[in-house]
Amino acid sequence: MLAEIITIGDEILIGQITDTNSVFIAKELNKIGVQVYQITSVQDHRQHILNALEDAKNRVDIVLVTGGLGPTKDDITKKTFLEYFQDTLVESPVVLQNIKDIFSKYLQRAPLASNLEQAMVPSKAIVLQNPIGTAPGMWLEKDDTVFVSMPGVPIEMRKLITDHVLPRIKTQFDRPFIYHKTLLTYGKGESEIQEIIASWEAQLPVDIKLAYLPSLGRVRLRLSSSSRDQQTLKEDVDAQMSVLNGLLNDISIGFEDQTSIQDQISTKLQKQDCFLSVVESCTGGAIAGEITILEGASSYFKAGMIAYATQIKTDVLGVDPVLIEKHSVVSLPVAEAMALQSNIVFDSQYAIATTGVAGPKTTDSLASVGAVCIAIASPRGVFSQEFNFGNSRERVIKKATNKAFEMLLKEISKN
Repeated sequence: MLAEIITIGDEILIGQITDTNSVFIAKELNKIGVQVYQITSVQDHRQHILNALEDAKNRVDIVLVTGGLGPTKDDITKKTFLEYFQDTLVESPVVLQNIKDIFSKYLQRAPLASNLEQAMVPSKAIVLQNPIGTAPGMWLEKDDTVFVSMPGVPIEMRKLITDHVLPRIKTQFDRPFIYHKTLLTYGKGESEIQEIIASWEAQLPVDIKLAYLPSLGRVRLRLSSSSRDQQTLKEDVDAQMSVLNGLLNDISIGFEDQTSIQDQISTKLQKQDCFLSVVESCTGGAIAGEITILEGASSYFKAGMIAYATQIKTDVLGVDPVLIEKHSVVSLPVAEAMALQSNIVFDSQYAIATTGVAGPKTTDSLASVGAVCIAIASPRGVFSQEFNFGNSRERVIKKATNKAFEMLLKEISKN
């Protein structure tokens, strides 16, 4: 079964907002065996929308549309739907009451006429009640294709998808099972990984697809397949993933949706009854941010310091100024001193330290742009590595963050 997602709004096409709706919808559809064939973004323009609807009808079984249902004149989705389905508007008493209730409860005023007009819906539509917004969802059908129109506000769209759209799809359509399993790896690029697994990949069954999903410092390997037999499907994919995991045992850290490198660090630190601290210069708090976003981080994370200026490294953290003068602020000895001092200052057993030049210009260091020194201090001592992550500031910070977690996990795993 195939679906197409259509997002409506000039704000998406000019880059004013990021289309997170399509990501959510695609994930949820995939869980129930619906494959997304295409994602299309169109302007707030009548003919553009009409063309998108007709083209989608000829490609897929269900079309999910978000955006353009607000009360202002630039919201033209409902009017365009009327034209496409050759329909007329009728008032929905349920939607009308919902609008009045929302204004009374949350805004303490009466709705405007433009708000009340949102209770007017196509006569052929099945109304999907939106309890947290004034624009309802609408379910229509044409030539054996289902069309669903939803507000573009993410929280409202998600509520409608979860409460109404997915249950209706499950009831109305016979769907295969789709199964994905994704292995997380750190430390090697996709070309290196491809060489390692070449023989295994060559014998992979034709109905199981392998995808390489590289990002900065890590590669995800996803196996995908579909079948009417859910149990056999899962067994076949899991068996192949077991072989793949064995081939990449030295760089694999687990499976997506089950674990992450931060989760594994958390588990191991708590098991060892140890604490972590971080001192960041070039990464500017990115490492601490990825740690503290996890629930329960306070049980193993002591503190983080952004020692950005050289003076902070010496006066606050306690790094010897002579060491910096001798080796430069971006150097392995200074990174190691930062990590050791972090454990002392914050009374932790493990520490990460980063110092480098994220760019685009150098400052008080002789190091080139992209040079990063990362140190890990542990009960066994301290070690460090120097890298060059290129000349893109964003890439340098992200790659340094990922590499720091990789180095820390390997050190913690020695216990």
